[in-house]
Amino acid sequence: MDDTSLPGERTARYDLDERLGTDYYAVFADLDAADRAVWDRAKTLVDETAPRMRDAWDTASYPLEVVRRFGELDLLTDGIDHPDLTHISPLAAGLVNMEVSRGDGSLGTVLAVQGGLALRTLALFGSAQQQSRWLRPLARAEVLGAFALTEPDHGSDSVSLETVARRDADQWVLRGTKKWIGNGASGGITFVWARVDDETSDDHGAVRCFLVEQETPGYAGTVITGKVSLRAIHQAHITLEDVRVPHDAVLPGTRSFKDASVVLYSTRSGVAWSALGHATACYEAALSYARRRVQFGKPLATFQMVQERLAQMLEELTAMQLYCRHLADLEASGGLRPTQASLAKYHNTRTARRIASTARDLLGGNGILLENGVMQHMADIEAIHTYEGTESIQALLIGRDITGMSAFA
Repeated sequence: MDDTSLPGERTARYDLDERLGTDYYAVFADLDAADRAVWDRAKTLVDETAPRMRDAWDTASYPLEVVRRFGELDLLTDGIDHPDLTHISPLAAGLVNMEVSRGDGSLGTVLAVQGGLALRTLALFGSAQQQSRWLRPLARAEVLGAFALTEPDHGSDSVSLETVARRDADQWVLRGTKKWIGNGASGGITFVWARVDDETSDDHGAVRCFLVEQETPGYAGTVITGKVSLRAIHQAHITLEDVRVPHDAVLPGTRSFKDASVVLYSTRSGVAWSALGHATACYEAALSYARRRVQFGKPLATFQMVQERLAQMLEELTAMQLYCRHLADLEASGGLRPTQASLAKYHNTRTARRIASTARDLLGGNGILLENGVMQHMADIEAIHTYEGTESIQALLIGRDITGMSAFA
């Protein structure tokens, strides 16, 4: 380890035993060769793209060449089980989420959108023809994919979505608006969730998903500006003005909002891992800084208050690691319940916020500099704390499970 450089200046990757003692309980020390190889590929991506992503975050630009590199390294399959995709274990998928988020939060969101949401939707619910055409191009990032569920007026209550689809001869006509859609204005395809509005159909009122190519007339995606979080990925406001798609654009496996929920439940595990990556980066930066920074004639790390803060951060980080490891073990055994994923997200994003805040304070004035990384991670954690279900929604899902009574309106 080179203690003479700032955390933001260190781009060489560190193996597990060189990471400043981050894995204090050796939670990930028993990886098999296959899982470690996947993790190593994720480290390669982070190392190669670190300077580019730092600049992209600063300028709020979306480096599509980095997204392509995801595909080249085969890192987008997110543990999806499909014969046409490279299958990796839940643990390996989690480690990829952790590692890319340790490098950059926008990278983690690229993985969540392209792999966790878009690719998973197609793999779970698409027709054989749809999968034959689009599955591998999405996995290789040759085509960008978007998942359009959230609407301007329906975030947490997305079950109330107002986007509608009606039949017109052998076509579907889509009308509505969507918001916060990653890749929604970047070219490619969008999986649009809409409610069927056709009283003559058995599907009337059902929620279904439609594969829409973004160049289709009536589809308009506008990049959302003014973000102070996840600045290196573009998210879009989408309008659908009588967008016409063929009758076979609907994903046949989608019949209700529960199908969208299946996808969201799966990605909540990924968010828990992503939060761990952010928190790891903040802890590493704080520990490295404390060892190097000299104040009052001695390193910060020699002060009692600093050591206490570092110990507190490590205690919280280790709890996050244990959550994630057991989450992966439950998923691998087929025993993971949706609310268990909710609890992991609930715990880890809340804890990551605390670790980031402590790290930022420990770095003093230097904590606000982008080159030191902590402030960027602190801002990006605010986004993952909200998406795939806010803290309040996760609490209500867990509360309903443990009490047997719903507090939802």
